[in-house]
Amino acid sequence: QVQLVESGGGLVQPGGSLRLSCAASGFTFRMYTMGWYRQAPGKERELVASITTAGGSTNLADSVKGRFTISRDNVKKTELLQMNSLKPEDTAVYYCNANHIYYSTNYWGQGTQVTVSS
Repeated sequence: QVQLVESGGGLVQPGGSLRLSCAASGFTFRMYTMGWYRQAPGKERELVASITTAGGSTNLADSVKGRFTISRDNVKKTELLQMNSLKPEDTAVYYCNANHIYYSTNYWGQGTQVTVSS
């Protein structure tokens, strides 16, 4: 059974930090590009960050460059998103995503809420 389980969301003040974690199971993790998306109320889901299979290359949305870092551990089958200097506009539900490098197979987690507010 394929599972992507996010954790680490919560309420944080502006300028604070959170670390999101995504635990994967049920598929060959190392064959998937991993990513984090977010969706704020009334807005479309957007890509925040992605990382290649071996972690050698990352891609970050312009809005989070210099503040967020994405990483992965292919042994533990986990993906992390370190979020620093959080802003109110980072408030959203954050989703873990896995995308097979060859096939059109795509998995999503259930999402974790991040709220940045004073």
